[in-house]
Amino acid sequence: MKDMASWNEGDWIAAIAAVALFAVLAIGGMIATRKSEEVVGHPRGLFVLFYAEMWERFSYYGMRALLVLYLTKHWLFGDGKANLIYGAYGSLVYITPVLGGWLADRYLGQRKAVLFGGALLAIGHGLMAVEGQGGQGDTTINVFWLALAFIIVGSGFLKANISVIVGQLYRLTDLRRDGAYTIFYMGVNVGAALGTILVGYLGETIGWAYGFGLAGIGMVCGLIIFIVGKPALRGRGEAPDPARLAVPVVAGIKLEWLLYLVGLASIAVIWMLIQYQNTVGTLFGISGLVLLAYVLIEAFRLERDARDRIFAIVFLNLLQPVFWGLFEQAGGSLNLYTDRLVDRGGVPTSLFQSINPIYIVLLGPVFAWLWVALGRRGLEPSAPAKFGLALLQAGLSFLVFVWGTNAFGIPSTVNGQLVLLTPVIFLFLLYFFQTTGELCLSPVGLSAMNRLAPRHLASLIMGAWFFASGFGNFVAGKIGEATGGESGEMTQQATLAIYSKIGWIAIGIGVAVLVLSPFVKKLMHLDTLRDDNIGGELLGEGEVGEPQAAGLHPATKPKS
Repeated sequence: MKDMASWNEGDWIAAIAAVALFAVLAIGGMIATRKSEEVVGHPRGLFVLFYAEMWERFSYYGMRALLVLYLTKHWLFGDGKANLIYGAYGSLVYITPVLGGWLADRYLGQRKAVLFGGALLAIGHGLMAVEGQGGQGDTTINVFWLALAFIIVGSGFLKANISVIVGQLYRLTDLRRDGAYTIFYMGVNVGAALGTILVGYLGETIGWAYGFGLAGIGMVCGLIIFIVGKPALRGRGEAPDPARLAVPVVAGIKLEWLLYLVGLASIAVIWMLIQYQNTVGTLFGISGLVLLAYVLIEAFRLERDARDRIFAIVFLNLLQPVFWGLFEQAGGSLNLYTDRLVDRGGVPTSLFQSINPIYIVLLGPVFAWLWVALGRRGLEPSAPAKFGLALLQAGLSFLVFVWGTNAFGIPSTVNGQLVLLTPVIFLFLLYFFQTTGELCLSPVGLSAMNRLAPRHLASLIMGAWFFASGFGNFVAGKIGEATGGESGEMTQQATLAIYSKIGWIAIGIGVAVLVLSPFVKKLMHLDTLRDDNIGGELLGEGEVGEPQAAGLHPATKPKS
């Protein structure tokens, strides 16, 4: 172990993160021992979900921070290929919740789906710690592909369903709903920040196996919390027909176990698929059209207002690939760029992946307050307008980064080539604008999907949300592949040119969305959205229960 006198910035950051992790665990222990059903005005079950998701994000984002570095430095893939693998992996992590959400809606229920997914994730992260000798000729690389397959399928069962349980803890009319999603989103990012720092630090400074091993331990902790905290969920997320799950269907195997076997069999399919990344893109296109057709068919079976809400959901989802295609450069091409072409001051590359989740934790409450304050004055943007603002900020982030490099870059020689090292402040600015953009899109979108979707399609719509995010990850992989050029190796000139181009494209689309936002706003019909078991005394805020997320403030119904 290093003497503290010789610690550098990276060592101190990791030490502070470790202390913060213990503090978070201590707070969790205090909540777990409380006898009251509510904590700071929210159901105790929200914090069970908070900590379970925090640990899941700890493991996922910790592994994400290392993945592209692991691919290039250990398995010796070229930059372009590593970015494509990263994009294909990320896209599959987000597409599988469509199937996981559907199975939870129809058969398993969200709680059992989360349990099964968490177990697969723990196994997958554990397998990531088997690193072998390295190089693509090492047969151990097959274990690496298997680990990715376990993580992808596990995310499919867990990702969409745990978000749905959050919504089930509250009535649609409960004014605490938006605050609950803010708390939940904070848990996501606390886990992401601490996981990125600690997993990334161990992986880069001590050994890949140590970093990935810690990610696996984090997932096991999340699974334990979810199991122990079951009573706090108050029966939410259970199977729609428990008796049906116990019925033998094939060779005496009960339906529930047959579904688990199907999940395990799908791991073999994903193991093959992840090795052929361009095939993933083709399947994305086909399955995306099928999903869109299914959702639209269901929409036309609904009454007018519910049908229009589905159209609004489709519009918002179509914007996601643009935003996440830019945003997810963080774990791909931008991670490699940071490793080689940013003046890091000796801080391990992967630790910079923690900037975004730290910004989220700091700025999340600010944005929650901002929407409420603007709403009281009738100035809050609508949900579609917030999506437009998100795209503007994502585009601006890359333009500022390119400008900062060209204007203030530090001349240096890297691998025999003269380059301009990007001052680290512009990396912080890039993540700042991307984070403010994310806060205009992700929590607003999650809340909108949960609120606008018909009850019988709740998990499927949430899965479709993650599907669109997944396609954004594949778009990110293709953009990252392009930064590798024909040689497959990143160059600064080509990378900055691509960053400038995608920045301007995002700004153009963002402006178009702002123009269209009033029309999409009308499709949401929040004035007719209500709980199944309440009367019609109020129209709008009292029934929606979260005006700031929707960006719409309908008036009360006039008294007769």
